[in-house]
Parts: sequence; C-alpha cells; structure tokens
Amino acid sequence: MSNAGRPAFYTVKEAARILRVVPATLYRAIRDDAFPAVRVRTRYVVPAAALDKLIVEAAESGGCVDVAQVAAERRAARAIERTHGGAR
Repeated sequence: MSNAGRPAFYTVKEAARILRVVPATLYRAIRDDAFPAVRVRTRYVVPAAALDKLIVEAAESGGCVDVAQVAAERRAARAIERTHGGAR
C-alpha cells in the first residue's frame, strides 16, 4: 500500500467511520484495551497501521477478525514480558 498523503494516525471519529461503527463503540473498545490506540494526554488516536493490519487479516482469513481476541493476546504478551523483565 502506498502511504503518500495518508495520515499515520486517525482520530477515533475517523477510524470509527472507516470501520463503520459509532465512535462510542470504538472508545469503549479502546478503554477496555480491546482496540489499539495511542493516548496523547486526554485524546486517543488510532494508528493507520493498526487499521491496515485488521483489513489485511480479514481479507487473508476470509472470515471474521476478532479484535477482542487480538487485544487479549496482546495483553497476555505484555503480562509475560512484565513477568520476565522484558525478556521473552
């Protein structure tokens, strides 16, 4: 994919529009650590790369991508890293 002229991050409202969900749904997922986002003070932004990854995974799997499952795996990996002092 060409990234020319494309933002590196989307606002939650923009990402919600891309995903065809209401922003409140996306905010809930972000707060529940079930959707990737970056917090900048009181605002969240969604990495374009995260949306791209979801799109690719959905296209390659030919099925439903469970973002909550992806987030759970991410949380588990972080917990393991904390337990082992950052080493895998």
